[in-house]
Amino acid sequence: MLTPDPAALPPEVKALYPFEVQSWASPDGALRYVDHGPRDGQPVLLLHGNPSWSFLWRNLILALAAKGHRVIAPDHLGMGLSARPGRFLRLEDRIRAVQGLVEHLGLKNFHLGVHDWGGAIGFGLATRLPERIGRILVTNTGAFLSERIPARIALCRAPVVGRLIAQHLDGFAWPATWMAVEKPLPKAVKAGFLAPYRTIASRQAVADFVADIPMERNHPTRPVLAAVEAALPSLRGKPMLLLWGLRDFCFDESFLAGFVQRFPEAQQRLFPDAGHYVLEDTGAVGVQAAVDFLTGV
Repeated sequence: MLTPDPAALPPEVKALYPFEVQSWASPDGALRYVDHGPRDGQPVLLLHGNPSWSFLWRNLILALAAKGHRVIAPDHLGMGLSARPGRFLRLEDRIRAVQGLVEHLGLKNFHLGVHDWGGAIGFGLATRLPERIGRILVTNTGAFLSERIPARIALCRAPVVGRLIAQHLDGFAWPATWMAVEKPLPKAVKAGFLAPYRTIASRQAVADFVADIPMERNHPTRPVLAAVEAALPSLRGKPMLLLWGLRDFCFDESFLAGFVQRFPEAQQRLFPDAGHYVLEDTGAVGVQAAVDFLTGV
């Protein structure tokens, strides 16, 4: 089982990601996570998507910890610095893995932040533990069924050729470093996003995540996501911020509208010139908006 070595991160990436990486022995291998800030602080759980990792949250982690929060940001199994289990993990597996980490850490009440696939995973967790959830930060994601899929992502789901593109030819993680943003990423930041995905073996879960998008009626993940969607009303009344980049080619305004429809009381902070990696495009402004919300300012 391949398990990346955090010490092997390039120096320029370590400078941007100055965290001591923790490890939990999940049933599918080492699940790595950041646990930063005072242990008696209000916990905030941040869940990334595909093809990123906890590096996505680095600036928000530092800003929240500076305000006294305990910030937990895991790398999903097969992603980031976590173990590569060598088997296909679906949405249900990922919800259970994060719930296992929550129980391992003894988190009885926590705020939640999600992005991309972290939305389905995070809302899956939240609807199973609604009494533990405080505030919810929602950034360019989905947690409900949709018939919409961009052609470039649909291509990466195609049998045989999709895995060739997303895993073998690095046609998903690498393009995200320029397709997911409106402002060019600095070289070191681009290196950070790509650091865990330099080999074919390390990118298996990148392709698996794409293949797990439940477009077909008989897709095995479809009933799981449908159950998450059906349970979303259990979270009505939770303070929620929709912090959204409006130039996202994937989680576009139709997904934003889906959240507004289901959570009409949610606050909105919309960025017309930001893309999918909204916190990269908005920089300190987006991070501050997230911090203000999660700290109740």
